[in-house]
Amino acid sequence: MDIALAPETLARWQFGITTVYHFLFVPLTISLASLVAGLETAWVRTGKEKYLRATKFWGRLFLINIAMGVVTGIVQEFQFGMNWSDYSRFVGDIFGAPLAFEALIAFFFESTFIGLWIFGWDKLPKKIHAACMWMVAIGTVLSAYFILAANSWMQHPVGYRINEESGRAELTDFLAVLTQDTTVVVVFHTLTAAFLAGGAFMVGIAAVHLRRGRHLPEMRTSLRLGLVTLVVGGLLTAVSGDRLSKVMYEQQPMKMASAEALWDTEAPAPFSVFAYGDVDEGHNKVAIEIPGLLSFLAHSDLETEVPGINDVNEDLREQYGPGDYRPNIPVAYWGFRWMIGFGMVSFAIGVVGLYLTRNKLWLAPRLRTTEDEKPRLALTRDRELGAALTDWYWKLAVLTIGFPLLASSWGWIFTEMARQPWVVYGVLRTEDAVSPGVTQGEVLLSMSVFTLLYAILAVIEVKLLVKYVKAGPPELTEADLNPPTKIGGDDDADADRPMAFSY
Repeated sequence: MDIALAPETLARWQFGITTVYHFLFVPLTISLASLVAGLETAWVRTGKEKYLRATKFWGRLFLINIAMGVVTGIVQEFQFGMNWSDYSRFVGDIFGAPLAFEALIAFFFESTFIGLWIFGWDKLPKKIHAACMWMVAIGTVLSAYFILAANSWMQHPVGYRINEESGRAELTDFLAVLTQDTTVVVVFHTLTAAFLAGGAFMVGIAAVHLRRGRHLPEMRTSLRLGLVTLVVGGLLTAVSGDRLSKVMYEQQPMKMASAEALWDTEAPAPFSVFAYGDVDEGHNKVAIEIPGLLSFLAHSDLETEVPGINDVNEDLREQYGPGDYRPNIPVAYWGFRWMIGFGMVSFAIGVVGLYLTRNKLWLAPRLRTTEDEKPRLALTRDRELGAALTDWYWKLAVLTIGFPLLASSWGWIFTEMARQPWVVYGVLRTEDAVSPGVTQGEVLLSMSVFTLLYAILAVIEVKLLVKYVKAGPPELTEADLNPPTKIGGDDDADADRPMAFSY
């Protein structure tokens, strides 16, 4: 049978498709929760209506996103029993702990306060209501932490022993799993990348409205908040990525070598910015390189020797026995570059945007109506340069909504693919983790069903987002502007009145 259609390969494709799709929602959920909480806090502190309208606008988009994230996340768990039963049997004792913490503490905690936030606009004092969203933000971070701790154990297993009788991995030190370097650094990198994505999402949508001259007070505020988030998130993502590369060099040298398609050991080792040719076999490769940068990424100096793919492969054969321990080199090489490239482009867009807003080149003093009756931003003659400069920026700002999400997707593809042939590094091979009784037809059927389901959800997601983005910030009611001063509302006799805020 063709290896491309083997159950193991199909199972990996299925898990990859569903995981990448699900992770499109995760960074936005994490970042938007904190950004919405910040906007509502600004309203509580200042009383300015623009902050309240912005809170309701972005809160609505946040709720759409988190609902889709929950639905797609549930599907993930089905696959452990369907296609990866041997993996589940082997790691169940270890994975059970962080996943239970994620469900019982983080997810229920998060869900409870989301409910209070949705239905509590006319029932809770505004300070308590804003605190509910901060609790949601904390819950999203905790949820991410426990999930990433489980994944980090797959990258670098610690705090366990192998039961010789059952052949299963058993947890011996849960604290080690939660606090090892891999977990801490991966969490830091993932959270900063999430805020990069959230900032880009806010910048892109604000740009749509500002370019059309709509909802100016709320969108100017949102644009500035998004730009600051984009720049700070980009800087911290670079810092955390540097630290993660050093951990990767120490724990998975093959991953570092594969990220550069470095076939032979070099000292100092260059960083390949771009290459063309056959990176898979190391022949005819022509690359634009930065001398010594890979050595710096590996060990914080420009002279460190970085082992190549061939040498690492020989070392792994001596350690783990005969076999080929090389991952798919082109996927690792290009995935690493797409991750960095899309992330850096988003960061650059944020920097340019801060410059433009600081110099008021984006600010329209008035609105005029053109011959076709469409509102346009009117600029005085001394701002003609700013108009020419910002016209392309608005278009680029909209595109940047997807750049960090693409960067995150390629980052996870690189992380998981470059670990192969291991599903748990150094402990369990991927070929030994697949359900022994699963057939090619069964995996194809489930993969087709899941892919169709996700396609339907994608259409629903896009339609909902477009609908509510076009609608813009809602008009405020008297109940919005005058929230209760005590829990349950100021008028107990009117407790059954319709909710002031619901989706």
